[in-house]
Amino acid sequence: MEMQALSSAAAGTCAPVCAFPTIRSHGVRVLRSHAYDWLALLLLLAVEGLLNAIEPFHRFVGAGMMTDLRYPMKTNTVPAWAVPIVAVIGPMIIFTVVYIRRRNVYDLHHAVLGILFSVLITGVLTDAIKDAVGRPRPDFFWRCFPDGIPVYDNVTTEVICNGIASVIKEGDKSFPSGHTSWSFAGLGFLSWYLAGKITVFDRRGHVAKLCVVILPLLIAAMVAISRVDDYWHHWQDVCAGGILVVVVASVCYLQFFPPPSDEKGSWPHAHFRYVTEREDVNRTRRVAEVSNGDSRAVILSQGETEANTCRTLDAMEAGTQEMSNIPM
Repeated sequence: MEMQALSSAAAGTCAPVCAFPTIRSHGVRVLRSHAYDWLALLLLLAVEGLLNAIEPFHRFVGAGMMTDLRYPMKTNTVPAWAVPIVAVIGPMIIFTVVYIRRRNVYDLHHAVLGILFSVLITGVLTDAIKDAVGRPRPDFFWRCFPDGIPVYDNVTTEVICNGIASVIKEGDKSFPSGHTSWSFAGLGFLSWYLAGKITVFDRRGHVAKLCVVILPLLIAAMVAISRVDDYWHHWQDVCAGGILVVVVASVCYLQFFPPPSDEKGSWPHAHFRYVTEREDVNRTRRVAEVSNGDSRAVILSQGETEANTCRTLDAMEAGTQEMSNIPM
């Protein structure tokens, strides 16, 4: 009876140690350990604002080049304000739902931090290239000549615009597509995240899981196609933006998470470091207790070892066993 009681006490002692870290228990610690990362995000945000404020390069546009730049001006099918909602806020809601189910602050924090890095790095790269290239949009003619009457330099045949300055400035920012970049930055990251959470590469051949992963990419592709349909971008702008950002989103995801095909691909690297650290602490404590010659500590150590091993395995396998049961 005494042996069973002591073993139960050891298991009870291990339970809070082996449980997943929550916002309440580890939230402040996680934020402090990534303080410089959040400062880097603020710096990227400031650079993004600066790039939007400066004047882009005004490429030479002559009378003979207007053939491909006379498409009508249209409103955006996908407004600019809707892109952050679809590409950033939507994925963050999914991250929060996963946290509510699994209570892992490392997963929530790293997913939010990763997608913000993906979007802001994308924004900086996209706007820097836009300003440097200065490619006219397909509707540049009507931005430059709102009245439809073209005016050209008598010598160089370069356009002499008489439209609204802000509209003309925006007309020189065709390459690459910003809507496309932002959409693939956020939704591409989400596809990586979902692939890890539902273990899409578990070699069991569940096509439904693959459909879940492809859905965010399909939404991003629809946003990209709308930019060509609205005559705001050439097809090259959209393709370049998509390819650029798929690389950025992939790098940002793999900075925090293992590849989804990995057996530990369900949780961030930091989670497994946490599990290893707790194992080391428990092991050190048990060795210290045993070395003191306390027979009661030996009994506790035996019971604690069994409980700790069980909970550690649960933590390590949670992604491949429990997260795959999320209804789709």
